[in-house]
Amino acid sequence: MYSPDVESMSREKLAELQLERLKETVKLCEEMVPFYRKKLREKGITWKDIKSLEDIELLPFTTKDDLRENYPFGMFAVPVRDIVRIHASSGTTGQPTVVGYTSRDIETWSELMARSLVAGMADKSDIIQIAYGYGLFTGGLGFHYGVERLGASAIPVSGGNTKRQIRLMVDLGTTVLCCTPSYAIFMAETAEEMGVDFKELKLKSGIFGAEPWSDRMRDKVERLLNLSAFDVYGLSEVMGPGVSIECENKEGLHIFEDAFLPEVIDPGSCEDLPLGEQGELVFTTINKKGMPLIRYRTRDITSLEDSPCPCGRTHLRMRRVRGRTDDMLIIRGVNVFPSQIESVLMQIEDVSPHYQLIVDREAGLDILDVQVEVSEDMFSDRIRGLEQWQELIQAEIESYLGLGVKVTLVEPRTIARSEGKAVRVVDNREI
Repeated sequence: MYSPDVESMSREKLAELQLERLKETVKLCEEMVPFYRKKLREKGITWKDIKSLEDIELLPFTTKDDLRENYPFGMFAVPVRDIVRIHASSGTTGQPTVVGYTSRDIETWSELMARSLVAGMADKSDIIQIAYGYGLFTGGLGFHYGVERLGASAIPVSGGNTKRQIRLMVDLGTTVLCCTPSYAIFMAETAEEMGVDFKELKLKSGIFGAEPWSDRMRDKVERLLNLSAFDVYGLSEVMGPGVSIECENKEGLHIFEDAFLPEVIDPGSCEDLPLGEQGELVFTTINKKGMPLIRYRTRDITSLEDSPCPCGRTHLRMRRVRGRTDDMLIIRGVNVFPSQIESVLMQIEDVSPHYQLIVDREAGLDILDVQVEVSEDMFSDRIRGLEQWQELIQAEIESYLGLGVKVTLVEPRTIARSEGKAVRVVDNREI
């Protein structure tokens, strides 16, 4: 059974635990991973130089490129015979990254996921439908082992086959749904086609992650699915889902600091930023044996805060991820994140949560085309007309971004639906 007592540990005792585990992790990396041994030597330090948590700034960073260059098993800190599970990225943007877990790592991960589920209103009496993909992607199995550790009932349906998903919710009495937020919206559309009313189901909460989403999107998910929506964060390289999650107060995601040391850095200078300042999120794993990572640059943009939370958890919280440094678009000198566009669109009545950003370059000038799927009512609105709707949406986006954009309204169900992570950006400048 899971043991969440560490989440309310005093900051002083937590710091002692973190320092002990940080030293053990750096020692393991130095002794067992040639990549880290070389990096530490180049820095002129050893694990013995770690005297306080602040000394983490002495350590080298790790990037996704480092993982790719050491493909497949070069980052493992134990022999392959001691690895009981291997997950990997799709490799669609380059060499895939491989992550290995020892049996102890699987136990740790299961514990973290059980704690995540509890934060998301789940307990052992729940029936939890897991609509994240099973396989090399960490989502499905991560949630599955967490549900079993919690002692609840798992429905391991995986992604896809949406009508079957809805039937299972009806027939089996699903109480907690786990999937991406964009897939949750797609489920709501499918349920409406099937004549299923979510208000008549037993769903009480949903744990959604794997893609950035706005508070406006949360409002829409909660309204359409008649549940309380929680944001969960994780990434395969560090562990999988279960790195952090919101509690019932939804004022940031509690980071499981007994397993992960968080930092926020300036992505340009790589200098550590103070609490509350926005930058790139960095994690050091301190309770992972198969493939520990030191100062892994996630590319996710957020900030950290340590203000007390009414739930009693004492771990630092991270704000909802605004976007990724590698997803950020620079349009005529202005930084644009998909989540910014989403936040504006969700404030406009009759605009669907399905949109796509198309970037082109014409005569040396970057053009951002925001393609927005509108509702049936808006599309058939003869009084106001689509042109007026388009002008309204364009004005709202331009006012928010301070940047001229093109808005294209498209018919309902024109933009492709995703059963996993939604594809928000098509950058034709790279073609």
